[in-house]
Amino acid sequence: MPSTLLRRPERAVPTSTTTTPRRRTRVFALAEARWAAAATLAFLTALPLHLTGAPAWAWGPLYAVAYAAGGWEPAWAGLVALRERTLDVDLLMIVAALGAVAIGQVMDGALLIVIFATSGALEALATARTADSVRGLLDLAPDTATLLLDDGEERTVASGDLVVGDTVLIRPGERVGADGRVLDGCSEVDQATITGEPLPVAKQAGDEVFAGTVNGTGALRVKVERDASDSVVARIVAMVEEASRTKAPTQLFIEKVEQRYSIGIVLATLAVFAVPLAFGSGLTGSLLRAMTFMIVASPCAVVLATMPPLLSAIANAGRHGVLVKSAVVMERLGRVDAVALDKTGTLTEGTPRVTDVRPLAESGLDADELLAVAAAAEHPSEHPLARAVVRAARERDLRIPPAEGFASSPGVGVTATVGGHAIAVGAPARLTGGSDDGAAVGAAAVAGELEGAGRTAVLVRRDGVAVGVLGIADRLRPGAAATVASLTALTGTAPMLLTGDNPRAAARLAAEVGIGDVRAGLLPDDKVAAVREQGAAGRKVLMIGDGVNDAPALAAAHTGIAMGRAGSDLALQTADAVVVRDELAAVPQVVALSRRARGLVVQNLVIASVFISGLVVWDLAGHLPLPLGVLGHEGSTVVVGLNGLRMLREATWRRAGGAHR
Repeated sequence: MPSTLLRRPERAVPTSTTTTPRRRTRVFALAEARWAAAATLAFLTALPLHLTGAPAWAWGPLYAVAYAAGGWEPAWAGLVALRERTLDVDLLMIVAALGAVAIGQVMDGALLIVIFATSGALEALATARTADSVRGLLDLAPDTATLLLDDGEERTVASGDLVVGDTVLIRPGERVGADGRVLDGCSEVDQATITGEPLPVAKQAGDEVFAGTVNGTGALRVKVERDASDSVVARIVAMVEEASRTKAPTQLFIEKVEQRYSIGIVLATLAVFAVPLAFGSGLTGSLLRAMTFMIVASPCAVVLATMPPLLSAIANAGRHGVLVKSAVVMERLGRVDAVALDKTGTLTEGTPRVTDVRPLAESGLDADELLAVAAAAEHPSEHPLARAVVRAARERDLRIPPAEGFASSPGVGVTATVGGHAIAVGAPARLTGGSDDGAAVGAAAVAGELEGAGRTAVLVRRDGVAVGVLGIADRLRPGAAATVASLTALTGTAPMLLTGDNPRAAARLAAEVGIGDVRAGLLPDDKVAAVREQGAAGRKVLMIGDGVNDAPALAAAHTGIAMGRAGSDLALQTADAVVVRDELAAVPQVVALSRRARGLVVQNLVIASVFISGLVVWDLAGHLPLPLGVLGHEGSTVVVGLNGLRMLREATWRRAGGAHR
């Protein structure tokens, strides 16, 4: 990876903390975008003048500008390729555009140039934005950290300046500045960016913490165990870049044969011109026949046989909340035969919710009363579990009584006085402290039952006596089980679950949706290894995720899809497609839509081949008038283009939705 991304600064004490600006390449900072804009503007200015019968001197120079601005770069690249003894369709299309000028089809040639230039600009922008997100990932780690010196003094230093063995202080609410291990202190750390776990994880002496994660309400003293260049965040950057570089280049069908096709057309055109000339034909007649041959044999209809179905499928998917980033991706989606799913934020909503309210029989409370007093105690807290409890009470329209004397203990829970009673809400093991009274034993049994079902158990105590237990879990997205079944039907194998969450929660959720292959407790590089293992076995893996920790696997997979509403910037930029509305059921539909589009591409290629073959044979065996050749060529282009537009129909999306059921 580029060394500039992870270069350590010179050791120095910064004078101030600055906010790192969001890195985002502006569109017109790219030369490709500026040239494409110039070509498009010139074309759009010339077009109405041309169509309204203005003199050629009014629109001719404008078309010339469009040709020059949009065509010089692919023409130059084509000439460089020629020097390396390769020939591509881009150069052939430039020649075809110039050939269109030679026979008076100036507008058609200019339109072809504009399409080429715009496509190149969009590709350059997508590449630049992805690089922005990869570099911006390093902004997860804070710029500075509090270094504890041997004499007990504190010093603010650059986070990238920390070395293995340094001790740093992580205050409440701060981001962790380096990978390390807790020496002392107790807190809860939100490490969703690294592991994808939906809830903060309790940390105490001996536990590992990662750079870029967010500390909760306690203070931690952490010993640095990895340099900045070797942190988990830095390794995510490296893995994304490596996967992007080493991912096998994929091409549309026509691009796979472009070299042979281009060489064949050029040689055939020269032969059509030279052979009759050698046998005494006139120069004008031979040139006209060769020009007609080049026009009718040019790959316009073949290119359009491929692009309209795929672009129409992209537009159709976009109307239904799935952004597919290119025609190559749309074609590739239909070839996947294995699926890997992230858990938190992908199969689930990524937000903890109260699933169980279990008052103890001897408490004298019903479910609503238990939830109300717990919500009252939790109300001042900003902890995700506390917000889940308060939300559940409000959803039941319960009156939340006022609380006094609120206090929070990191890793344990909260205490408050509600209605004259001392209420404590928190982790069962920490609150009971090994008590063996009847209420504590009953609460421990309920908590064990809930935890066995994959819930997070929260104990509620009143005046020192356990009165009930709440179960909290991340909720499945609507239709998750149906989506898994549809993906299984499409690919022939059940998806695998790749998650950084704990094995028990992962197994419980996998059982609910029908997934048998569960791999839990994974870091980002473990997810990449799982995807590559499938790839090495010859599978074309579709990876579906949403977080920073999923980005390397999204890049390494044959095709990656990100959940858009809560997805991280890096995941959205790295993925090949984005489910904008977070409707998981749209994933199998877009895969089925891609397969329909690929079938239509094959159909169009047959139509285009028949037209081209017929016109070429006519030109070689008889005398094909140039206007008729142009008409036949353009006619075949129109036919395959209109056929491809069938993918825009609403019925096509509905049929794609039913194809896998």
